[in-house]
Amino acid sequence: MEENPQQLLANLPQLASSLASIAKSLHARGWLLGTSGNLSAVVQREPLRLAMSPSGIDKGELDPTQVLTIDEHARIVSDHNAKPSDESLLHIRIVQTRGAGAVLHTHSVWNTMLSDFYGHLGGINIQGYEMLKGLQGVCTHEHNEWLPIIKNSQDMPALADTVAQTIENYNAAHGFLLERHGLYSWGDNLAQAKRHIEILEFLLETLGRTMLARNRGLNLWPS
Repeated sequence: MEENPQQLLANLPQLASSLASIAKSLHARGWLLGTSGNLSAVVQREPLRLAMSPSGIDKGELDPTQVLTIDEHARIVSDHNAKPSDESLLHIRIVQTRGAGAVLHTHSVWNTMLSDFYGHLGGINIQGYEMLKGLQGVCTHEHNEWLPIIKNSQDMPALADTVAQTIENYNAAHGFLLERHGLYSWGDNLAQAKRHIEILEFLLETLGRTMLARNRGLNLWPS
C-alpha cells in the first residue's frame, strides 16, 4: 500500500506532542533518567509508520520536533538526522503482534531490580492488588498478572523475535520485563499505554518495597 502523506501530516503533530508530554512526565517520576527508555505511537497501519523518540535524547527535554517517523524496518522516513533507537524493532514487533497503538519502555529502579531478582523464574506473578483493575480487560483484584522476564540481548533482531514469541505465548500479559534492563507495556492508544505503564510500575514498586520490609523483619500488618 502506498504512503498516505495526508494521514501522516494529520496524525503526527498531535502524537509527537503527546509523546513529548508523556516522556517528561515519566522522566519526572525517575523512570526515564539519563537518555534511557523510549516511546512510540502508531501514525498509520498500512504501510506501518511509528512516531518514536530518537536515540540519545534526554526524555525530560524531548521536544515534539525531535520525534522521528520510522517504517516497519526501523528506518527513518521523516526529515531528521537523529538516530532511531536501537530498540525500535521491539516496538515494531509489539505493534505487529498485539495490534498495539502505542508502546512505552521505562527504566525504573524497581523494575530493574525485580527483573534481576526474579529473572531465574522467567517472570513475576502479581495478584490481589486493586490497581490491577486499571489494566485493560481486568475486572477483579483477584486477577493473576504474569509479567514475563526476557533475557536481555544486544542482538536486536533476535531479541525482537523472542519478544514477539513471548507475548504470543502469554497473550493475556499487559507488559514484560527485560532482565536487568526495564519494563515494556503497550495499549490501544497512548493514554492506555501510559495508564498501563503507571499501574505496572506501581505494582512492581509495591512488590519490591514489601519484599524489602519483610527481609528486614518489619511487621507491616497488625496481628
